[in-house]
Amino acid sequence: MSADTIDDPITIEVIRHRLDTIAEEMETVLLRASCSPIVKEGLDASASLFTTDGQTLAQACAIPIHLGTLIPAVRAILEAYPLDQMIEGDIYMLNDPYHGGTHLPDFAILMPVFADGRPLALAATMTHHQDVGGKTAGSVPTDSTEIWQEGLRVPPVRWARQGVFDDTLTALLKLNVRIPEIFMGDLHAQIAACQLAAKRLRETAGRYGKDSLQRVFATLLDRSETMTRAAIRTLNPGRYCFVDFLDNDGVDMDRRIRIEVEATVDDDTIGFDLTGTSGQVRGPLNCVPSGSLAAACYAVRAITDPAIPNNAGCFRPIALKLPPDSLVNPSPPAPVNARTATIKRITGCMLGALAQAMPDRAIGSNAGSLVVMAFGGIHDGRTFVTGDLLAGGSGAGPDGDGVDAIETDATNCMSVPAEAMELEAPIRVRRCALRPDTGGNGKTRGGLGLVKEFEVLAADGISFSHRGERHFEPAKGIDGGRDGGLAYSEIVRADGTVEVIPSKIVTRLAAGDRVIVGTPGGAGRGEPGSRSPANLASDLANGKITSSIANGNDGTA
Repeated sequence: MSADTIDDPITIEVIRHRLDTIAEEMETVLLRASCSPIVKEGLDASASLFTTDGQTLAQACAIPIHLGTLIPAVRAILEAYPLDQMIEGDIYMLNDPYHGGTHLPDFAILMPVFADGRPLALAATMTHHQDVGGKTAGSVPTDSTEIWQEGLRVPPVRWARQGVFDDTLTALLKLNVRIPEIFMGDLHAQIAACQLAAKRLRETAGRYGKDSLQRVFATLLDRSETMTRAAIRTLNPGRYCFVDFLDNDGVDMDRRIRIEVEATVDDDTIGFDLTGTSGQVRGPLNCVPSGSLAAACYAVRAITDPAIPNNAGCFRPIALKLPPDSLVNPSPPAPVNARTATIKRITGCMLGALAQAMPDRAIGSNAGSLVVMAFGGIHDGRTFVTGDLLAGGSGAGPDGDGVDAIETDATNCMSVPAEAMELEAPIRVRRCALRPDTGGNGKTRGGLGLVKEFEVLAADGISFSHRGERHFEPAKGIDGGRDGGLAYSEIVRADGTVEVIPSKIVTRLAAGDRVIVGTPGGAGRGEPGSRSPANLASDLANGKITSSIANGNDGTA
C-alpha cells in the first residue's frame, strides 16, 4: 500500500482495530498457554503493545493494574537496554518494584518486534505468578516487614539474546520458587504471547509498510489525547477531595491507613495530589508510584468516552503528586506485596473525587476489595501452591443497582472454580453463595458480597495467607444511600474453635479446619425510602434482602 493512502481515515481505523485485535489475541494465548490456576482460571495476566519509545499502543481487555504498571516497567527496561542495543529474538524481564515493577509476583516480559531488520514496536505481558519464593507459599505474606521476605527480586535483565536463553538466569529463577515447573510454564506463556504479537505486527507492516505504520501509531496516540482532553472539558472544573481508609497494614492491626486524594480538574487536565495520605507503613500495603499511575489511568478512562482507543494519548492529560516516604511512594526496603488493596482504594478515592465534578453520573463506593488467599504445602509427595480471588459488590448507580460479587475498578480477575482448586490442592470448597443484605440500601442498591467456604483435607497441614479489606471501613453511600455491608472472615478449627481473621493473617491450617470468607457489599445511592415497591419485592423474592430490610429497617447492612 502506498504511503499516501495510509492517511485515509478508514484505513487508520482498520489499523487501530487490528492493533486492538493483536492485543486481545496475545491475551488469549497468555491465558490458554499458562499453567497456574491463578492465570488459567483467575485470569490474572495482561498483554499490551508499545511503541518503540515505550508509549502504550494497544491494550487487551485485562487487568487495569497490570496495564498501567507495564508503562514504567517497559520504561525501566528501555533505560537499562536502549532500543539501539536490542536485537531480534531478545527477551527482557523484571519484577522488582524498586526497579520499575509493581510487586514481586508480577513478572513483566518484553520483546522487541522487528520488521525488515528495524524495530517496529514492543510486545509486553505481565503475569501474576502463583509463587515467587519468599517466606510464605504464594509469596503474599501479609505480615512481611521488608521486601526481602516477599520473594525473588529481578531488576531489568535480558533473559534471551537473539533467541538463545541465559541458562544461568533460568537456573537461578527455578531454584528460588516453590513450583518451578508451573512458574516456567507461565513465563513461557508470556513469551508465546509476545511471539504471536511479533508475527501479527510483521504481517501488518508487510501490508502497510513499516514507516507508514509507525506514522499511524503516532496519529492514533494524538487522536486519543485530543478526545480525552475534550471529554475532560465537559467536567465541572475545580478541586475535589475524597478520603477512605484501609483496615490495617497486616502488622499494626488496629491502625487504620488514610488515603486522601485531591483531584484538580483544570480545563483539559486532571491532577491527583495524594499528599494527605498516610506515611509509609511497616506492613506490605505500601504501593510504589506505578500503582498510583495505574489507578489514575483507570480512573480517567472510566469517566471519559469508552469509545476512545486505549493508548498513551489517554494518559497524557494526567498529573500525579506522590509525597516521598509515604504509602504511595515508599522507600526501599519497604514491603509492597499487598499493594493491590491499596491501588483499589486509591482508585476508589480518585473516582469519588471526580464524581463531585459530574454528580449526575456519580455512583456509590464499590466494595474496593479483592480478597487474595494463598494455600501451600506438600501433599502426596508433591509441592503445591494455589489460591483464590474473591470479589465484593459494586456501588449503586443513578439508574441501576450495583452488580453482585463482581471485580471492580483496577482489578478484573475471576474467582477460581471449585473444581480447579480441588484438582490442584487437598482443599474442598463447601459453599459459594451471595450474602443477603450486604448491598447498601438506597433508591438504587449496592451489589452484594459473597460467602465462600473451604475445608482442608491434608493431614500434614498447609500454610495459609489471607488478605482482605472492608472488615472495619465500609463502602460509603451517596445522596442518602446506606453504606455497604462489612466483610468478615473466620477459621473454624476441627475442634470447633472459631478464630476471627482481622482482615489479614498468615497461619497454618490442619485437616478438618474450615475457612469461611464473606466479602463486602457495594454502597447504595439515594434514600432507601424512595426505592420502588416493585424493586423491593424483587429483592426479597430473589433472596437479596431479608424481611427486616423489606419492612423498613434501612440501616447499614
